[in-house]
Amino acid sequence: MTSQTDLAALLCSRLCHDMLSPVGALSNGLELLSDEKDPEMRQRCIELLEQSARISTDKLKFFRLAFGAAGGFGEAVPIEEAQDVIHALASDAKRVELNWAIGEQTLPKPAIKVLLNLSHIALEALVRGGTLDLGAERRDGNVEIVARATGDRIAFDESVGAALQGELDQSEVTSRTAAAHMISLVAEELGGGLQYKLSKGVLVLGAVIPEPEGMIG
Repeated sequence: MTSQTDLAALLCSRLCHDMLSPVGALSNGLELLSDEKDPEMRQRCIELLEQSARISTDKLKFFRLAFGAAGGFGEAVPIEEAQDVIHALASDAKRVELNWAIGEQTLPKPAIKVLLNLSHIALEALVRGGTLDLGAERRDGNVEIVARATGDRIAFDESVGAALQGELDQSEVTSRTAAAHMISLVAEELGGGLQYKLSKGVLVLGAVIPEPEGMIG
């Protein structure tokens, strides 16, 4: 069994793994800057430091909204917050075209967490770039979410798909599948579910998340 403590530890491991590269680049850049005397090279070091700092900030904003519990799970979150985070991640990923099809002004925090995590999974699958299409809408008391990654090569570990659908043995949950496992639990607790479909050049991730009681308009 994967306890809440185990899941928290796995998510922390994932966070540390994802932050290691940009934070390490900051450390290396500062070391190079302290030794470099050539003005052009110093400017290049500063540019690399700025890039690494921006990527670190973008990742931390993502983790705060995608994994954090600030504000509780019952609050609505402005779509603009999620949009800013996803745009930043897509920009950092490079060679990814992002299409946004969400008319809602806010969504419940559980739906935002699912949207962010599905977006992140889809972005990671676009190892050679491509297109990420995101959509979400309220329908019959539910929030329906879709993230579609289209590209020349889709890199997707189907153990992540199993975790999304609640089909992964809890003893097999790893730092790689912890985020997918977490949002599957979020969906299950609300009476919803997640699914995925993988075909040549296309990965579709979907979710139906019932709105928390008291938030249905």
